[in-house]
Amino acid sequence: MQPQDPFQPSAPQGPPAGFNPQPQQVQPQSASQMKAHKPVKFIVVVVILSLFLIGSLVYGFMMMSSRNDFRDNVEDKITKASEIAVSESKAEQEAEFVEREKEPLKTYSGPSQFGSLVVRYPKTWAAYFDESGKGNTPIDGYLHPNYVPSVNSGISFALRVEVLESAYDRVLDGYTSDAKKGSVTVQPITLEKVPSVAGSRLNGEVEKDKQGSVVLFPLRDKTIKISVLSDQFIKDFNEIILREMSFIP
Repeated sequence: MQPQDPFQPSAPQGPPAGFNPQPQQVQPQSASQMKAHKPVKFIVVVVILSLFLIGSLVYGFMMMSSRNDFRDNVEDKITKASEIAVSESKAEQEAEFVEREKEPLKTYSGPSQFGSLVVRYPKTWAAYFDESGKGNTPIDGYLHPNYVPSVNSGISFALRVEVLESAYDRVLDGYTSDAKKGSVTVQPITLEKVPSVAGSRLNGEVEKDKQGSVVLFPLRDKTIKISVLSDQFIKDFNEIILREMSFIP
């Protein structure tokens, strides 16, 4: 017997004699295991059907309650609906009456030396114009529904009409700080009847604690200033005063 070379790998050893490997067999579920899953599925189905049934019952109850409420209170509901309809119709008729009463418009015509200013306004308004030419306001007008309150009454007039001795740029500069603060906005404006003259419209807090609009137009070395300090009269200001106003530059 020759000695084995220690540097030569030994031959792989085979399985021992009599070894016969067999593939592992997967054991099928037993009948008892399969039966254990059936109650779980059954419970899930029962829960789903129960929820559906409860939802249907709740919906049906709500619908029945609604029908019963309508049946029991139908007369009250009809009465209230009729009252609302009558009230809305009355409000619409009153608004239409107020608008009709503004016609025909009244007209103010200013002196020719101050641009022959023409201002048309609702006939339901009263007007007071000072044309004395004294001070820095040669024309100073106040307009308000029914009557003209005192200047010191604190009432916001429906319309104020002024012709100022100051030049347009100077008057407009007086609103510069307010525009920078954002309390007023400034935008260009022209009149339908005087398209050749560009002016400025200021919206916002044009007077302390008063929201409204002021419109300025240059008139030679003077300035036309018209203003409204109440939201109540903005519609008339836009649709009547500005639309009908005119002057000779």
